[in-house]
Amino acid sequence: MSSHNHHTEQSRRRFLARATAAAGTAAVGFPMIAKAQGPISLRWQSTWPAKDIFHEYALDFAKKVNDMTGGDLKIEVLPAGAVVPAFGLLDAVTKGTLDGGHGVLVYHYGKQNALALWGSGPGFGMDAQQLMAWHKYGGGKELLAKLYASIGANVVSFPYGPMFTQPLGWFKKPMTKPEDLKGLKYRTVGLSVDVFTGMGVAVNALPGGEIVPAMDRGLLDAAEFNNMTSDRILGFPDVSKVCMLQSFHQNAEQFEIMFNKAKFDALPAKLKAIIENAVEAASQDLYWKAIDRYSKDYIELQTKDKVRFYKTPDSILQAQLAAYDKVTDKKSAENPLFKEILDSQRRFAERVVRWDLDNNVNRRMAYAHYFAAKPAAAKKG
Repeated sequence: MSSHNHHTEQSRRRFLARATAAAGTAAVGFPMIAKAQGPISLRWQSTWPAKDIFHEYALDFAKKVNDMTGGDLKIEVLPAGAVVPAFGLLDAVTKGTLDGGHGVLVYHYGKQNALALWGSGPGFGMDAQQLMAWHKYGGGKELLAKLYASIGANVVSFPYGPMFTQPLGWFKKPMTKPEDLKGLKYRTVGLSVDVFTGMGVAVNALPGGEIVPAMDRGLLDAAEFNNMTSDRILGFPDVSKVCMLQSFHQNAEQFEIMFNKAKFDALPAKLKAIIENAVEAASQDLYWKAIDRYSKDYIELQTKDKVRFYKTPDSILQAQLAAYDKVTDKKSAENPLFKEILDSQRRFAERVVRWDLDNNVNRRMAYAHYFAAKPAAAKKG
């Protein structure tokens, strides 16, 4: 073979080798490209029965994300019990059995009691919106990440959806003084378990869907869940006609949107940004929806379900504060992270609640001016 032919042959072989290599790369590359363009599916579970408005909130969030990603990400939400029981959500998301979920931080109280500080108790006078402000701007977010890392929870957590003050609950007769609560078999969750136990109550922590059946069977004398709409949907008026309004046991609670950390970290930056902003959009939407729905059901409970509402006496509210202080002193002594979170909340609350109380007008005067019963006009003869 002449040197010219030999050179041509070598060039041809090099060309073929390169072409084959390129084809090989393309063959490997195509499925990856196709996969990246296909929708990413996330399997979620809520900690709520399908009929509860809370499950509706979980679906609302998923819809916002699904719509904004244009189908690039699809969150499918199942109700409580579909994969794991309500209280099993954190473990399931940590292990990756579920990609994420919707619940409340106090449901993981058994893993680390400081998680209940995002929901149980008087919040040093803060309401739930102010506690959310502490979470975002007062150091709460960093403390929550530290808290989850301390228990090996492989999750990315977004507290959101500030809740309104929760009723003291549903009783057989009105509560007039702290002594009336003593010995009652009562349902609550989180730090409230310790607070009510300290007040002499026999507490049982049950998830939302199990409360009314337990009251029906006489396993509970009284219970709290959350709000007018959920309580009505879950059937509380079927087992009690007395509801006590106002309480410090869950004055500033948040919902929680949670993702498996590995799953979340693997998402493209654009999808992460959509999720993070959807959390805040859904948070405010939830708050507005709650105002509309809870106020309607407050009327329906009175007119259709014949429920009688009573304001919780100040003596009970004061007893709650005293019991809460005892509980938090004890937990702070046992758990340095609990103390760190509590101190951080306290510093933020001292400034924020003072501003709130000084700055914002009490609206009772305006309400009385417009809606208080006016004497009937004298009939013209």
